[in-house]
Amino acid sequence: MYELKKLSRVYPKGRGKVAALSGVDLEIPDGEFITVQGLTGHGKTTFLLMLGALDKPTSGKIIFDGKDLGAMPESQLVDVRAQNFGFIFQNYNLLPTLNAEENVEAALVPLGIPTAERRARSIAALTEVGLGDRVGHFPSEMSGGEQQRVAIARALVKEPKVILADEPTGNLDEVTSLEIVALMEKLWKQRGMTLVLVTHDTKVARRAPRTAVITKGKLTMRDNRAPKVITQGPPGAAKPAGAPKPA
Repeated sequence: MYELKKLSRVYPKGRGKVAALSGVDLEIPDGEFITVQGLTGHGKTTFLLMLGALDKPTSGKIIFDGKDLGAMPESQLVDVRAQNFGFIFQNYNLLPTLNAEENVEAALVPLGIPTAERRARSIAALTEVGLGDRVGHFPSEMSGGEQQRVAIARALVKEPKVILADEPTGNLDEVTSLEIVALMEKLWKQRGMTLVLVTHDTKVARRAPRTAVITKGKLTMRDNRAPKVITQGPPGAAKPAGAPKPA
């Protein structure tokens, strides 16, 4: 579980400063799927970096499983990241000289897992994302959607508690984007992991139960499952299709 308490991150900008996050309070229970939206430069990526222990707060706390990530030394954070977090990026971040299986296997090397087990788990992860027949292909031999599936397999192969995805559909066409989001949603349900997905696409954002909307460093939560309110028009106005007729 995440607990964010008065979390702020301030960066120097010229002779002044800019607050990427300002006084954020939030709880994210284990196994929740939330999306994150906001204008460019308003703090979305900083928020994700904080959740992934890739940046530290200027003030406030970010607590993960009872541990204050902001207070931990880098030597400990390396282990926390390796054991708990899987990252997915817009640009895939695959190594061009490695094939799909090798790219996925690279995520397991820091964990000290034996070679045979690494290979078996990598092939299983690629099969799970629909690439069981592409394990020997290189990134240059794959479409954008296939490369992102490799990136998803690489994030999953560690069996992390949390998947953090930064605009994972940003470089994909609409049809492929929907396929990737549907795949991630399916894996979230099957594995029971926490999924935090940054997206500019409102259609994608609304697939999660909740959306964190970040505006100039301030965060508000939107409930995507709240019932929509239909306002009553003036007398004689057309009623919504399917509305009951008066008795």
